[in-house]
Amino acid sequence: MLTALGWGGLAAASLIIGAVLALVRTWKDGMVGGVLAFGAGALISSVAFELAQEGLQVGSPVSVAIGLAVGALTFFAADRAVERLGGRSGGGSAGLPLAVGSLLDGVPEQAVLGIGLASGEGVSIALLVAIFVSNLPEGIGSAADMRAAGKSSSAVVRLWLGVAVVCALATLGGYGIADVAGGNLRASIDGFAAGALLVMLVDSMIPEAKAKAGDRAGLATVLGFAVAAALSNLT
Repeated sequence: MLTALGWGGLAAASLIIGAVLALVRTWKDGMVGGVLAFGAGALISSVAFELAQEGLQVGSPVSVAIGLAVGALTFFAADRAVERLGGRSGGGSAGLPLAVGSLLDGVPEQAVLGIGLASGEGVSIALLVAIFVSNLPEGIGSAADMRAAGKSSSAVVRLWLGVAVVCALATLGGYGIADVAGGNLRASIDGFAAGALLVMLVDSMIPEAKAKAGDRAGLATVLGFAVAAALSNLT
């Protein structure tokens, strides 16, 4: 169980690293947009080659579809709640929604990681690197956006520390339910993460990247997709 917590903490640490990187220097809008676009490409690859593909391998298409729908609706509702609470005006147009997306994606993704560890599947170094590649831009983009909107550095760090802790604990949760988690449950968990990610990408991350990076956003997205896809297929 301690091993699961250690791997979970390592995977989630990239969120905090990304937030700190955004706070230790001033990031121009074009650079933030490029980082967000790169991260969007990496996350699209994660949906295609890790979450959806893994879900279809371990469970039924119906289970994946149900997970997709629930994940999409959950992020949509959470994003609406953030907007009603003033999250967009107080955290930039993509800051808090990116953090919500990271939470809704990270919890099920790391729960699956814990299930795999408990099942004796081990951890792929390539998979951990792929998680870092996708998590860092989320932390950087969100923290930079919230800082520009006037959030204090301590508040931003506390937010991302909380997200990382919850994601790391999800690995323990997955480890604990491994004995009762059948293929269809794992497929639904993968689908949930994919659904939340897709809505976050279309509603928050990609529009923010395009607005800040302009025409370079598309190229950065393809580069992020290519790097993450290569890493995913090394596993």
